[in-house]
Amino acid sequence: MRRGDPLFEKARKLADTGRVEFLGNGVYNVIGDHGTYTVAEDYKGKLSCNCQGFLQKKQCSHAVAVMLLSKKKRQRKPSPQ
Repeated sequence: MRRGDPLFEKARKLADTGRVEFLGNGVYNVIGDHGTYTVAEDYKGKLSCNCQGFLQKKQCSHAVAVMLLSKKKRQRKPSPQ
């Protein structure tokens, strides 16, 4: 998946417009175009979502949006001195 891919672009839009809310313990609410969905990260870092797209295809813009925000957060984290 890369820039220009419709799924990636939809995920980027969700992440950039503040529609992802961290609830704690690896759980996020994502306000999608057709409802609010729960994205959860398991102990191995694998994401899952309760939307129909993820249930059918094992990927969705909601989970990708969480992944993008998590990646940004890791990149901004200051290194210990």
